[in-house]
Amino acid sequence: MLDALHEIETTGLAELDAAEDAAAVEAWRVAYLGSKGRLKAAMGGMKDVPPADKPAVGQRANEVKQRLEAAFAEKQGALGASGGAGAKGGRAIDVTEPGLIASGEVGRRHIITRVRDELVEVCARLGFDVATGPELEDDEHNFVKLNIPPEHPARDPIDNFYVDDPAKVAIPRMLRSQTSTVQIRVMEDAVKRGWGPPIKVISPGRVYRPDTVDATHSFMFHQLEGLYIDRGVSMVDLRTTLLQFARAYFGADAEIRLRPSYFPFTEPSAELDMKIRLGGPDSEPGWVELGGCGMVDPAVLEACGIDPEEWTGFAWGFGIERLVMGKYGIPDIRMLFENDVRFLKQL
Repeated sequence: MLDALHEIETTGLAELDAAEDAAAVEAWRVAYLGSKGRLKAAMGGMKDVPPADKPAVGQRANEVKQRLEAAFAEKQGALGASGGAGAKGGRAIDVTEPGLIASGEVGRRHIITRVRDELVEVCARLGFDVATGPELEDDEHNFVKLNIPPEHPARDPIDNFYVDDPAKVAIPRMLRSQTSTVQIRVMEDAVKRGWGPPIKVISPGRVYRPDTVDATHSFMFHQLEGLYIDRGVSMVDLRTTLLQFARAYFGADAEIRLRPSYFPFTEPSAELDMKIRLGGPDSEPGWVELGGCGMVDPAVLEACGIDPEEWTGFAWGFGIERLVMGKYGIPDIRMLFENDVRFLKQL
């Protein structure tokens, strides 16, 4: 075995020294260091080496391998410096140099990412921290603790992306259908770790629903939800927060209105509309429905370990794509995901 290793080392170094171009060096690497090369084949003989000799043989095999690898790297470097390692026009290629952009154009963040960051910045000025949570959720956080009863149509498997069969698993996993799950986790963590209430957070992120894709619907979209819990919080605080948000993002002439509605996790509940200019400064303002809002239902607070007799709060949420479409006058949500450079360059 030792003689075989010595022969591989001696012959291998001689053949490598004789290689004149990159193709010959690569062929040598395959022949000697490849998965089916001579060194690998020789190592198969280790099973026949007496146990007492295996440490010495193994050490020698490692030495040969390291010697051949070092020689290979040195040969590659020498060919590269002389222009023989595949370089064109006799010039070595420095792979550490910045790449060349043929068109002269530089990419930028997607419009949804930019708008999301702008919304987060506006909410930060209103005193909200950012909270995140898993996109693969469980039924307990997505429905149960949000006061959504078992018979509610929102829990139907046909309207959700379940990972586990709800008929066979007590707490099935699913792709979250709303970022309200983050609010539940934040309230649970605040109680568990003792840092709150008060709580004031927003939760931007992707959500999933098996909707038929059309001009205004997609099976994946982005939401931004807000949660504020403190002593004495009321609908007046909710409306004031939403109005300040609208004017900070859409301009001083933005207006809002709250229409009575129903959601299992808020009571009272409302639909949030904003009156904004959709087509630029010369267009007429129009009402755009953005999402839902309301006072956090006492049952939701109790489910998270918060005393509703001491604490109250409000929550709101809306689709980021809808805000993007409203602000930039985009008529079809599919345009945001088709990656048509002609469209993206206009935003």
